[in-house]
Amino acid sequence: MAELVYRPVIGAALTMFKALDLKIDLKGSEHIPSSGGAVLVSNHISYMDFIFAGLAARPQKRLVRFMAKDSVFRHKISGPLMRGMKHIPVDRAQGEQAYAHALDSLRKGEVIGVFPEATISTSFTLKTFKSGAARLAQEAGVPLIPVALWGTQRLWTKGKPRNFKRSHIPVTIRVGEPLEAPKDQYAGAITRRLKDRVQELLEAAQRAYPVRPKGSDDTWWVPAHLGGTAPEPAKAREAEAG
Repeated sequence: MAELVYRPVIGAALTMFKALDLKIDLKGSEHIPSSGGAVLVSNHISYMDFIFAGLAARPQKRLVRFMAKDSVFRHKISGPLMRGMKHIPVDRAQGEQAYAHALDSLRKGEVIGVFPEATISTSFTLKTFKSGAARLAQEAGVPLIPVALWGTQRLWTKGKPRNFKRSHIPVTIRVGEPLEAPKDQYAGAITRRLKDRVQELLEAAQRAYPVRPKGSDDTWWVPAHLGGTAPEPAKAREAEAG
């Protein structure tokens, strides 16, 4: 049933991307194992990141089961699709249930997708990584696969209207080499190495990105440290806390 639902959804997404004339630049997909369990870990800058992170595994013919907040599964449109594709609902009040579900899937050879920042980063820089991805990889005995996305925030992100016009927006995806998660190491240390890997990939994606803001009113999607007008990380944290 998962494939009966998942593959048509992928087809629909690719058709939409073609209609929008998105320029998708994917490199490193060969680092995703062609079989066996793995935890795919991505930065989070857009509501559409799970689609693009999932596309990173397509050349290897893998379907990624993402962990996502349970409200998405309760939506009348997205809910049936998310359940049909065997994504994993996360109730933050009962996170152990989602963890057990993901662990079981990994042991069955699935690729599980995790956004360790938990929520979208409105500064478009990396937030603190939670250690759940590392702990899953340790317990299941599978590798962590770091992924960085760039450009997806221009399509649909927190606090901004959706841009589903034919805007020819480039999306850059970079996949890094697998990171082992030994059981005898502290999950926090593995998480720090993982974040460093994602940061390196993110910087590579930003350097490779083929366009720059068109003018002063188009700098919102560029982080402050790169000369854009996205909020500084500290300001973004204050806004989220408020």
